[in-house]
Amino acid sequence: MRATVVGGSGYIGGELVRLLLGHPEVELAYVTSTRYAGRPLRTAHPNLRGRTNLTFTQDDEVGETDVVFLAVPHGAAMKEIDRWSALAPRIVDLSADHRIHSTDLRERYYPGGVPDQEWLARFRTGIPELHRDDLRDATHIAVAGCMANAAILALHPLAAAGLVAGTTLVDARTGSSGGGRVPDEGSHHPERSGVLRMAKPHGHRHMAEIIQACGVPVYMSVTAVEAVRGVQVVCHVMLRNPTTERDVWAVYRDAYRHEPFVRLVRERSALHRMPEPKLLSGTNFCDIGLSLDEGGEHLVVVAAIDNLVKGGAGNAVQCLNIAAGWDETSGLDFIGLHPV
Repeated sequence: MRATVVGGSGYIGGELVRLLLGHPEVELAYVTSTRYAGRPLRTAHPNLRGRTNLTFTQDDEVGETDVVFLAVPHGAAMKEIDRWSALAPRIVDLSADHRIHSTDLRERYYPGGVPDQEWLARFRTGIPELHRDDLRDATHIAVAGCMANAAILALHPLAAAGLVAGTTLVDARTGSSGGGRVPDEGSHHPERSGVLRMAKPHGHRHMAEIIQACGVPVYMSVTAVEAVRGVQVVCHVMLRNPTTERDVWAVYRDAYRHEPFVRLVRERSALHRMPEPKLLSGTNFCDIGLSLDEGGEHLVVVAAIDNLVKGGAGNAVQCLNIAAGWDETSGLDFIGLHPV
């Protein structure tokens, strides 16, 4: 299958290129970038030195391929969806443009541009653990946002089992790569280094995806931390009835026992007993751990991912694998490094 990556000079685009170059079923045909057009891919992604001779192209130089990955800013995908769909039968959108199907949620969390409703209806939700059957033979896929994906995987088993009471608090921590490649004052090293900056105390737009997927009310805060890669979400859940930790673990085992990229972390070691994003750098895993208070009512669920892989490029490749009928783990076999 010949693939195109649109917006390939960004961090998510670079991870897509890295993964697709190692995919046994994919030939990378085009990688676009306005800024780097005509220059080798290694110009933006030095880790690709010696791996490929491809150069960046302009968007209007792309020819027909089998799949187009849109690693573009929010708002850009919906404006160009006609063009890209004319060039490829499959579209994988990594922006937020086609994620939210509820008009109310979109108006609240994504005010401004509205996608064409006919196109929106074609897009399947790119969360394999929840929508695997719906993704089979899918032609248009909207990949989940990074923090949203981690929170959804953390909360969905509880919500589906009817165990959640009231509003859940989601405390998300994210590394600097989540802000994208284009620098601003907040990403300037003297302003970013060493911070624990509360970036969004209320109303983060990823709440829309969590509410849409889990059907429970949430509050979400986001903090920028001293890391490049990684997302960790800490979810404070009040349970409908007192329960035991053993019973809660059974809910998660039933939900994820056959999932290739969800790992339940239940270690006795104090050092590694909760999910740690650093250990997941470059991998497509989501690690989930939990702790229940003595009364059996307040549950803390922790999920960690690499925001650029399971939170973006890796999840996109996993979705394509399912849609194309390939081994779901194809091109995603890197298991991480320790220590890093």
